[in-house]
Amino acid sequence: MFLHNIGEIDGESSISAVDSLISDPGDWYDYVLTNPPFGKKSSMTFTNEEGKQEKEELVYNRQDFWATTSNKQLNFLQHIHTLLKSDGCAAVVLPDNVLFEGGAGETVRKKILETTDLHTVLRLPTGIFYKQGVKANVLFFDNKPASKDPWTKEVWIYDFRTNVHFTLKKNPMKFEDLKDFIKCYNPENRHVRKETWSEDNPDGRFRKFSYGEIVSRDKTNLDIFWVKDKSLADLDNLPDPDILANEIIENVEAGLESFREIVETINDE
Repeated sequence: MFLHNIGEIDGESSISAVDSLISDPGDWYDYVLTNPPFGKKSSMTFTNEEGKQEKEELVYNRQDFWATTSNKQLNFLQHIHTLLKSDGCAAVVLPDNVLFEGGAGETVRKKILETTDLHTVLRLPTGIFYKQGVKANVLFFDNKPASKDPWTKEVWIYDFRTNVHFTLKKNPMKFEDLKDFIKCYNPENRHVRKETWSEDNPDGRFRKFSYGEIVSRDKTNLDIFWVKDKSLADLDNLPDPDILANEIIENVEAGLESFREIVETINDE
């Protein structure tokens, strides 16, 4: 953070070297912009009586959380909500499991839709993170005061993933690549937006879904996509071999990661 000019080396440190999920720090903010550490489970490593290292699952029992879980991403999302002022705004990078996981995941999604205005979801492409197979999204939401009615009326989703290919070295993502999303987001007045998707333009990347449509989905699933994968639809117009190879690696890595999480869950029970 110092290398990015955040904080002063000689002054009072603005970096707190503690587990931020342990408790409510008591501070509230206008804006929270963050990419929490990826990895599904929270755990701590300790040395047992035999001198061997063991891992113990961390479950945070906080009164200000909606759900008790060892899922690190869901805990960060809940923690971020507690940090916002009543009119605070957040933009958070989170992996796909936060959008579709049941149990605690469904509880947290419903509460976010009810207590905040979750107005935008940006589906990010693979190939922009160092870890292979990471499929992530940016959730944009504005906190709101208590209300008996849900604050989210519409969720606008921009699919920046389907048929979009980046690599860290040969074809890295540039600011220009996000210009269409910024135009659709309409930061000058995000309440005035237009869908680029329609029945006549099924490949339009910007589409809105009502609160009713989302909560009627199984587990309040926000993992929504509609643009057809061209590599599946047009076999005569496949991507370059290196792109295909990287996609295969990413999918295999993502599958392996899911299996590791299942094995960890089984071993913990």
